[in-house]
Amino acid sequence: MFEDLKIPSNLKPSDSRFGVGPSLIPVEHVKNLLETGDKLLGTSHRQMAVRNLVKEIQEGLRSYLNIPKDYEVVLGNGGATAVWDMIGLGLVEKQSHHFVCGEFSEKWAKSHKLIPWIKTKETKVNYGEGINPVEDTDSDFIACTLNETSTGVKLTEMPIIKNPHTLVGVDATSAAGQMEFDLTQSDIFYFSPQKVFASEGGFYVAIMSPKAMKRAETIASDKSRYIPEFFKWMNAIDNSKSNQTYNTPAIATLFFLNEQIKLMNKLGLKEVLKQSEAKAKFIYDWAESKSYLSPYIADQKFRSTTVATIDVEAKYPVEGLTKILRAQNIAVDIDGYRKLGRNQFRIGLFHNISLDNLSKLTQIIDLAITSCK
Repeated sequence: MFEDLKIPSNLKPSDSRFGVGPSLIPVEHVKNLLETGDKLLGTSHRQMAVRNLVKEIQEGLRSYLNIPKDYEVVLGNGGATAVWDMIGLGLVEKQSHHFVCGEFSEKWAKSHKLIPWIKTKETKVNYGEGINPVEDTDSDFIACTLNETSTGVKLTEMPIIKNPHTLVGVDATSAAGQMEFDLTQSDIFYFSPQKVFASEGGFYVAIMSPKAMKRAETIASDKSRYIPEFFKWMNAIDNSKSNQTYNTPAIATLFFLNEQIKLMNKLGLKEVLKQSEAKAKFIYDWAESKSYLSPYIADQKFRSTTVATIDVEAKYPVEGLTKILRAQNIAVDIDGYRKLGRNQFRIGLFHNISLDNLSKLTQIIDLAITSCK
């Protein structure tokens, strides 16, 4: 249907990357890494060159996210997927309660169900709907996802926790850095840096409260509970306090993360949020203005400001268009999440994706669809 699509040169984006992860790493950041030459790559993560880089990341995040002084910035390998297991193994005493609204929040719940010595409870809505977590007196851990990457649903409220023993965990993988959040409302706020923070995968940042660290220490002292060394929170916490990771990290991942933190700190969180909201408004207004498009998330208050999911009229197959755009290097990774099975675009609104390029992308999509009429 779209085989003969010709894109005018004035509509071609300056960067074709609109995906929601791995996200757009600025070319300038790659050049900056190259300029380090033999001073960083190939260096042991126990040496000061790398430890100073880790320290700069931790301090940069503290400044940008306004992290409470008594919270710890914990870094480690494995990404958010590893953190799901780490939480189940080392932060849940008896039961975790998961608020599920998409593929990744559901995977977090599934990972806990596989651990035989804890119970797992779910409160679930249909994909495309939003859900806000609430306190559950039967559960010692509340698990919620700030922004569901698969569906483009965001949280709008956090639970009011009255039980001082209850921990709140927040998966902020596609939200951290670009959605306003009071960190005192969470005990572990974690994310992978390959989204807003424009780095590589296989790594995590976990911002932990004193209460969460105390829980980790208490569970670690229980010798009847087996936890593999890789998943032990105390290993991660103790190393992070010394500006290290428990096992060897990818230096390029650390470097790109730090470059992005510096870039965003120059603007400050308030300005980054303002830009994010402007891009989200632009995309959803566009979708609502076209007869052949509609936002997947019907309830406006739950629409993400980092991941936009836009349904397309069935007679215009998105898969065919995305293949053409990828082949021409016009726009890559704007396909809908595969397991949803919907005819839709999923478009990243991350900080490095400019409003100007988003405008060009929408004009290209309009051109492609209207030329088929």
